[in-house]
Amino acid sequence: MYVSARTDYAVRAMLSVAADHPQLVKAATLAAAQDIPLSFLQGILLDLRRAGLLHSHRGVDGGYALARDAQDITVGDVVRAVGGALTTVRGLPTTTATYHGAATGLGDVWMAVEAAIEGVVDRTTLAELSVSAVSSRSK
Repeated sequence: MYVSARTDYAVRAMLSVAADHPQLVKAATLAAAQDIPLSFLQGILLDLRRAGLLHSHRGVDGGYALARDAQDITVGDVVRAVGGALTTVRGLPTTTATYHGAATGLGDVWMAVEAAIEGVVDRTTLAELSVSAVSSRSK
């Protein structure tokens, strides 16, 4: 699985918002806290809002907050919101890859790879990662 900068930034931003939940967090604060270019982050936040993962509030006291509890948002939700499919074969959905002859079984391998990735990212919540971060800091 290739993790783009956009995907990495999105997960980091969501973890920062989760850490301050239920308080609103400004985009500039997120950008500074996670060392993400603000202009790039703003597009990511828009995608996360459109996917129903964040709420945004305008105004001087505005900012971003989780749209649902951190225990109900998985890394997979965030990855799909900003990057689409978790795995692709030649840029197309894994399920559409077809092979013939000696390579016939390759499609099953790609499907197994996709299932393994889904098993990790769809089982890992923002809340779990936040607890891990707190545990690491206290050691």
